[in-house]
Amino acid sequence: MTLEQLRIFVAVAEREHMTRAADALNLTQSATSAAIAALEARYAIRLFDRVGRSIKLTHVGKQFVVEARAVLARSAAAESVLADFAGLKRGSLSLAASQTVGNYWLPPLIHRFHSLYPGIALDLTIGNTDQVAARVRDGMADLGFVEGQIDDPVLFVKLIAEDELVLAVGAKHPWASLRTVKPAQMKGAAWIAREKGSGTRQIFETVLAGFGLTRSDINIALELPSNESVRSAVAAGAGATILSKLVAANLLTSHTLTALKIALPSRRFFLLRHKERHVTQAERELEKMIAENSSKPQSRSRT
Repeated sequence: MTLEQLRIFVAVAEREHMTRAADALNLTQSATSAAIAALEARYAIRLFDRVGRSIKLTHVGKQFVVEARAVLARSAAAESVLADFAGLKRGSLSLAASQTVGNYWLPPLIHRFHSLYPGIALDLTIGNTDQVAARVRDGMADLGFVEGQIDDPVLFVKLIAEDELVLAVGAKHPWASLRTVKPAQMKGAAWIAREKGSGTRQIFETVLAGFGLTRSDINIALELPSNESVRSAVAAGAGATILSKLVAANLLTSHTLTALKIALPSRRFFLLRHKERHVTQAERELEKMIAENSSKPQSRSRT
């Protein structure tokens, strides 16, 4: 069994498709299929069920993919230690970020980092806060960036920036002509929210609770999986929402969305790292860049 076979197996398992996995790895489909076949033949066990053009992990395959990912993560960690000696001339940095951070806040910083260190390959995965924490915890990401609170004993959590929130409605919403809105008006109103597990949903519920609203007072008309879908639904008049001003900025400027004048708390962005992982020079440089380019938060990191 080789690391290359494990890498191919994990790619196929994640995509459930030989051709897409081959494309992602810059391999031919025949080489990809051969690697899987060699693994199955060597141990006389089936890792995938093949039904027509579809492939699915078998029960054994589902257990093996967990171990394969762990081995690849350890291999990547070992390579990162050696790559440090290259003085940032080569190496890689795997990042995971929740949607607001990953789509709006982090890209300019990634661009600047890449301009300074073009030999460092950057990979960014975007999910919700819980998914990002899981990737860092499982060794699938070197650093995580989230906007939700994380309480995990294996993760180092550092406050890195603050985010402004807005209560937004579409231009034709009844509230759009109001200067502000009172808690009593919020009861029973149609709200558009992100899915549970996202940092945006977490702050949404916290803010409304601060206005004295219980979960039973909140009518969530639509629960959507991305900031963009929430923003679009609100712009179409589906209801009100609380979201990052970073997300709403363009539509606020064009007056497609209206932000009500209501006091809202700021939201915090956090950096996550596994406590037991070696901290590479590339990670330290990215953290330094973030510290130099972000608004300075008031509280300290916690270990």
